[in-house]
Amino acid sequence: MDVAKFNAVDDYLTQVVLKPLPEHEAVLQGIVDAEMPQISVSAPLGGLLKVLARSTGAKRILEIGTLGGYSTVWLAQSLAPGGKVVSLEFSPKHAEVAARNLAQAGVSDLVEIKVGAALDTLPSLEGPFDFIFVDADKSNNPRYLEWGLKLARPGALILIDNVVRGGAVLDETSDNPDILGTRELHHLLGSLPGITSTVIQMVGHKGWDGFALVTVH
Repeated sequence: MDVAKFNAVDDYLTQVVLKPLPEHEAVLQGIVDAEMPQISVSAPLGGLLKVLARSTGAKRILEIGTLGGYSTVWLAQSLAPGGKVVSLEFSPKHAEVAARNLAQAGVSDLVEIKVGAALDTLPSLEGPFDFIFVDADKSNNPRYLEWGLKLARPGALILIDNVVRGGAVLDETSDNPDILGTRELHHLLGSLPGITSTVIQMVGHKGWDGFALVTVH
C-alpha cells in the first residue's frame, strides 16, 4: 500500500473540499498540548459525520467516546437549531481537555459531556436520538450498538468507527478483545432485525480501517 500517497490524498481533500475551520485545528492542537493519544477522527470522517447528521435533521446526537472533542465539534456544528450533543467519556482528564476545547470552539452550550464508563451512563439516558456516533473501546462495540438501538428513533443513523482494524477482523483465532468485539459487532450487524447496515473500508492518515453505518427501521 502506498501510505504516503493515501496521506497526501487525505491532505488534498481536506484542504480543497473540507476547508477545516480554525476551531478544528485549535482542537487538534489542544489534544497535542495535553499529550493525549492522537487518535481523533480524520477531517474527511469529521466531514462525513456532519453530512450524515445534517441529512437526518439531527436535533439530538449521542456520541460515545469524546476524547479531546474533535469529532464533537463537527457534530455540534451539524445540529439543527435548538439541538444538543450528549457525549460520553470514560476519562476525567480527556473530558476536561474536551470541555476546554469545546469552549474555545464556541460550542460549549451545544454539548453535554457525561464522565464515566459508557455502559454505566447509557441506562440513565433518555431517547430518542437522531444520530449516534460510536468511537470508544472496541471490545464493547456490540453492547454500544444494542444501547444505540434502544435509544435511537426510527430513521436514525448510527456510525461506528474502526471496524476493519487493518484487516485484523479476518483472524478467527484472535484473542484480542478489540478484534473479538469487532467480529461480534459484525455478526450483530448481519443478523439483528430492524436495521439495515453496511461497512465501508477507508485508507488515509488513520491507516487502513473503516466504519459501520446503520439505519434504524
